[in-house]
Amino acid sequence: MRLIAASLLLSALATPAFGQNSDKPFDGASITAITGVDNASAFGTSGTGVLYGGQIGYDIQSGKTVFGVEGEVAGASTKYCTSPTATTKFCDKAGRDLYVGGRLGYVVGRSTMVYGKAGYSNGRDSVTYTDSVTPANNSKGAGNQDGWRAGVGVETRISDHLIAKAEYRYTNYANSDYGRNQGVVGLGFRF
Repeated sequence: MRLIAASLLLSALATPAFGQNSDKPFDGASITAITGVDNASAFGTSGTGVLYGGQIGYDIQSGKTVFGVEGEVAGASTKYCTSPTATTKFCDKAGRDLYVGGRLGYVVGRSTMVYGKAGYSNGRDSVTYTDSVTPANNSKGAGNQDGWRAGVGVETRISDHLIAKAEYRYTNYANSDYGRNQGVVGLGFRF
């Protein structure tokens, strides 16, 4: 919530800096660096870490409505462990996350857009299992999991080409108990 409030404040301050250069401020291609908070959970436990990555996108603005597509590559420092028994330990570390999807936005004011997004996500995680009584059962592995993502956000034009955004999104990976809640901020360039 603080991220969205800060972005709205930034948009209010940046509105005078945004010139009358375009009647379609959210039309065209963009590239954005992102960072934020990643909370991943599985098997009844969770962990929080830092998310980092980049997005590319293309939007078409028609009146105040914006239709767009975007792709993202991100990583995270998130790791969490649980001990199902006194002698066993299960740990999961979130890895890279790929996303491709669409977004639908609405322009408010001259330089701010609110939007919803949804699409496909593919996450990678590394799992370790240790058993102090039976070390032969110890194992390590990594795998990819397909899923879906949905989110909401706000984007604002700081200048003719510079953009800032804040968004919340949830990702659920199919056929598993693995999900992620993320709060993200980004700074980018619109072409």
